Amino acid sequence: QVQLVESGGGLVQAGGSLTLSCAVSGRTSSIYAMGWYRQAPGKEREFVGVVTWTTGFTYYTDSVRGRFIISRDNAKNMVSLHANSLKFEDTGVYYCAASLGGSWPPLKYEYWGQGTQVTVSS
Repeated sequence: QVQLVESGGGLVQAGGSLTLSCAVSGRTSSIYAMGWYRQAPGKEREFVGVVTWTTGFTYYTDSVRGRFIISRDNAKNMVSLHANSLKFEDTGVYYCAASLGGSWPPLKYEYWGQGTQVTVSS
């Protein structure tokens, strides 16, 4: 089992920055990659980016590439999403998720956090 707890959400003006954190606990040795997803009101959950747990290799969706950076700290069992140049359309609930293996980028995530709200004011 893997447990995930997100934090760091809040209200930020357009153009600003925010860092989200995901505390990882449990069987961290089984993790292949950690992903971030988001869900805007009335929309389906969408992929934001992912980082491999051991090597730190990253992949991002086009809409955030160049603005968002995902990092991980294996010693602290923490994954962070550094969101810069935020836009109104970045508003949503952000979730971190753990993938135990498979393709790259992963298509399946076995564990999910509860989510943290990010609101970008225009």
